[in-house]
Amino acid sequence: MAVQQEEQRVHDSALEVRGAADHGTPGKPDPRHSRWRWFVGLILLLLLGTAWQQWPQLTLLWSGKGEKREEAGKGGKGEGRGKGGPIPVVTAVVTTGAIPIQLDALGTVTPGQWVVVRSRVDGPLLRYAFKEGELVEAGQLLAEIDAKPFQIQLEQAKGQLLRDQALLANAQRDAQRYRTLLKEDSVSRQQADTQLSLVQQYQGSVQVDQALVESAALQLSYTRITAPITGIAGLHQVDPGNMIRQSDANGLVAIAQIRPIQVLFTLAEDQLPRLLPYWQKGNPLKVILFDRERKNRLAEGKLLTLDNQIDSSTGTVKLKAEFANEEGRLFPNQFVNVSLVLEERPAALLIPSAALQRSRKGTYVFRVQEDQTVTQQMVKPGPVQGEVTAIDEGLQAGEKIVVAGVDKLREGSRIQEPANEGGADKGGGAGGGKAGGEGKKERKGGQGGANEPRKGAAGGG
Repeated sequence: MAVQQEEQRVHDSALEVRGAADHGTPGKPDPRHSRWRWFVGLILLLLLGTAWQQWPQLTLLWSGKGEKREEAGKGGKGEGRGKGGPIPVVTAVVTTGAIPIQLDALGTVTPGQWVVVRSRVDGPLLRYAFKEGELVEAGQLLAEIDAKPFQIQLEQAKGQLLRDQALLANAQRDAQRYRTLLKEDSVSRQQADTQLSLVQQYQGSVQVDQALVESAALQLSYTRITAPITGIAGLHQVDPGNMIRQSDANGLVAIAQIRPIQVLFTLAEDQLPRLLPYWQKGNPLKVILFDRERKNRLAEGKLLTLDNQIDSSTGTVKLKAEFANEEGRLFPNQFVNVSLVLEERPAALLIPSAALQRSRKGTYVFRVQEDQTVTQQMVKPGPVQGEVTAIDEGLQAGEKIVVAGVDKLREGSRIQEPANEGGADKGGGAGGGKAGGEGKKERKGGQGGANEPRKGAAGGG
């Protein structure tokens, strides 16, 4: 038994020696086998990751829905037909009308004149004769100062004048006597000349007294403070009862002339070459004002002047326009949008600005064809007036374009217009501000939410 175990141990040792000779050192794995295992594991991980990402597409293909979706996509691209059918849109007709060529800017309303009313004499303020914020006329009484000290000064000046006038009259009578005596040789010529000089001295004194009387009367008149211009009075700067002086910096009140009123605005120096030819002709250029949101028209006036130099720090030039402001809609320091009209095009092709779309190739619109499909039509836009844009090239009058609902449209898409499309067509092709406003009212009443995409697109354009 022991012999058999010994033979078996020898046999096992021989096998280990042979394995070591064939595969290397026993107990250490082969490096080539290890690299191969890592490579196979990495390939399996990559395959699993790809399968995980593509799992939704694979399930669609296995279920047969992928082909249906692909066919539906092709159908929508060409015919616009699928489960949804034709795409509902709002259309408008290209019309002709007048549109101005203008330069837009931002401006600030400034009063035609701005006056700070100050007292010209010192004294206690008795009362105001106007209400804050009301319109005052030139020459209207604004305030009164205590006039008693100035009245006393005037009376003193008048008394001095009477005294000197009496002395002058007496000196003139004496001079007449001396002239008579001189002819009779009863007095010397020196005495007669001295009396004549005394008359001239009194004449000078009377003139000084008259000037003092006028000065005192003028000072007395300054106790009644009047408005130098017609305009809107501001807030009281001093309350009645306070002592006011000529040197007070704030004065009593400020008056702003608002009829007429002016607007200061700036244009970039790059726009001067467009403006100067029209300005140098000497014809008055129309200026239109709009509110902050550029929705409401505030006033219409004319360009008054432009500055004689460009501001090098901002690269702009200042301009001033004047407005009658009869309705009082303009107020000093009010922010306004300014449109300087250079000329007007009487027969331009007009479309709603919301219809314009932009791509890398340029600006285009979706034009409606006779078979109720759309095609992308490249256009060249011109001047813009509110929500209306003039088209220089690419369209003709009477053609129909898509205004709202363009998000889902593609080349050749089939469309469907609402039942009241006639109203939309009328409003969309507005030939001016009035027609455009009527069209917007009709779209609001007839189509509700369909007008919202139009507003958004217009604002973006």
